Amino acid sequence: MRYVQYGIMPGHKKDYFLCILCSKRTKPSDRRKINQNIRKYLRRKFLIEAPSENSVICNRCRHVYRTETQETKRSDVCTHVACTSVLSSEDQNKQKRSMSSPPSVSLPLASTAKSHAYCCVCKKPGPKLVVVAAERRTAVFVEKNILIPPGNRCCPAHLHDGMFTSDAVKQLQTTENSFVNRTTITDLLQQMRLLCQRNEKQCLDFDDAKALTDTDYKSLLGITKANFRELCDSVEGLIKNTPARSLTTSVAIFFCKMKTGLSNVILSTLFRTSKSSLRRAISAVRKALLIKFVPENLGFTHISREEIINKHTRPLAQTLFGSIEKNQVILVLDGTYIYVNKSNNFHFQRRSYSIHKGRPLIKPMVVVTTTGYFVSILGPYLADRSNNDASILSHIINSNAESIRSWLNEDDVFVVDRGFRDALPLLADLGIQAEMPTFLKAGQKQMSTEDANMSRLVTKVRWVVESSNARIKRWRYLDRVLPTNQIPNIGDYVRIVCAVSNKFSPPLSSCTSKDEDDAEAAKMLHLSKQVNHLKTFVDENGLQRKTAVWKSASEVDLESFPRLDDEELRNLTCGTYQLKLSSSYMQEHLDGESDIYFHEEDNTLLRAKIQSRHISSKKYQLWIHYSESTVESWYCTCRAGARVVGMCSHIAAVIWYLSSARYGSDKSLGVRDWCKHVLDAADIPASVDESDSDSGESLPEE
Repeated sequence: MRYVQYGIMPGHKKDYFLCILCSKRTKPSDRRKINQNIRKYLRRKFLIEAPSENSVICNRCRHVYRTETQETKRSDVCTHVACTSVLSSEDQNKQKRSMSSPPSVSLPLASTAKSHAYCCVCKKPGPKLVVVAAERRTAVFVEKNILIPPGNRCCPAHLHDGMFTSDAVKQLQTTENSFVNRTTITDLLQQMRLLCQRNEKQCLDFDDAKALTDTDYKSLLGITKANFRELCDSVEGLIKNTPARSLTTSVAIFFCKMKTGLSNVILSTLFRTSKSSLRRAISAVRKALLIKFVPENLGFTHISREEIINKHTRPLAQTLFGSIEKNQVILVLDGTYIYVNKSNNFHFQRRSYSIHKGRPLIKPMVVVTTTGYFVSILGPYLADRSNNDASILSHIINSNAESIRSWLNEDDVFVVDRGFRDALPLLADLGIQAEMPTFLKAGQKQMSTEDANMSRLVTKVRWVVESSNARIKRWRYLDRVLPTNQIPNIGDYVRIVCAVSNKFSPPLSSCTSKDEDDAEAAKMLHLSKQVNHLKTFVDENGLQRKTAVWKSASEVDLESFPRLDDEELRNLTCGTYQLKLSSSYMQEHLDGESDIYFHEEDNTLLRAKIQSRHISSKKYQLWIHYSESTVESWYCTCRAGARVVGMCSHIAAVIWYLSSARYGSDKSLGVRDWCKHVLDAADIPASVDESDSDSGESLPEE
């Protein structure tokens, strides 16, 4: 190293000279002597001393020295005549092309190898390589603490949106130490300074596509980066760019408000804008989306009946309630709730108060397909007794909202809940087939097997509207109690988020597996016509009253109960909802309060009691008959426990525990007990009678 510093490299018969600045091996024709001016320049610019008279500088470095010296003189002249104190853009570009200092500082930082001939990621040679820009090198340093030397190149496939992909960063091969020069350190500090200035200027920058990741867009706006750009394109020309905010910032403000539900005070801090500007941005985006985007993605006029039937209808629903030959449309209807503050207008306060919910609200009517696709959002409506679901549906049809009567045909199917019962005659007059869960008849405590089976067929299809309502409430602004001044805009907000869901979200229930849906529907239709033989056996033998014929599970080998996997359990329950509740039901009975008993004469018949999850004073008895390989029949005393199309949650919990969960190691079944973290006012320790306790000094023994 001592020879290199002097510019002489030994080791051959004839010594050769290295440039003191760039360490390049110089030919005799390329060597230039170092005069006094160059010595001063090297000392001032790079802190380099030329210790020997034999030290040389290459012709290229000497040319750069002369160019920079001339620019410095010209700049001094301009300053003297008061032309300007700022370098022109041409001078700045020339200054950027000035020479770099030689490596002189060793840092304990990971670094990639310096090479311009091959990719710094995969080591693939050129020529189709691109130079790694300073912004990309800085981003890798900030994220992974890895230095990439200036001038390194990489394959274009390793870059996405101008930045390294996560896989490319993982492939970087690094060394433990970095040997850098003053120029690299200066450039890195300058890039870090610009980064800090950008972050200080604006916390959320949606104008720069590289500022936030796709995950950030999903968390803040509820949509991906590509979806956001598409939304901005749809309202381009309808929203003006202002000095306070751009079009993309306005759209980001609106969807950030919808997704997070943050107050305008917090949003104004995040977006560095005033509250008045924030309100104007939200209003402008709302009006712009209603002009073009919403009509193209929501409403009875935006989609044809054929498209609903072919693309947005589950084969299971068609098999259960409809027919493709009849060209039937199957729609699921339900009202959702948007809560509002109590109004100082007493008339509106009375009309918006819901006795069912015990609070003021307004009700949009949601119309979806069997895959969860929003067909239309009608309303919103008031919430008093004159505006129940049946009254709202009657108003929609009689007022021909969105030309719904011309869109519907005879034999179309509406899947509704029991709140629409008063609208059934109107639907029958229009020739529309209504599917609704059955009612519990007067004087009965339990549905018949036939009624319970038919109700299960309806709920198998109707669950999508409940999940669609939950998808609306995932936009947190609509899940909060809204101020009364937003009541005129609530319907617009709901339509916008539903249109966004139609455009960018996947279906709630996939309709691609036609064979599986047809097979499941055929099985459910077959079971709906069956009789619950175990219920008949329990009633005829009075097994609800007799206790002597039962023996404890400790006296029976539980290994005789069949072991079932997840798929077999889903086939028994005809769904997954009951299985999701099983762990919560069984966790309450792990202490033995609900013992399992077996019949003395038939060990394949068991009885159990399960606590109701709604009423503390109510427990349900259930019976299960099984064989060596599967569960044959079941019956429960709950309201829907007599059905054979699937089973109630109480029966499913016992079967799930005995056939699968009891073999696991988690004794809590994944359900934590929060009662021990909260005090109970009824838990009062027994008082101690002071007369029974020892008091005073003990008497001495005689």
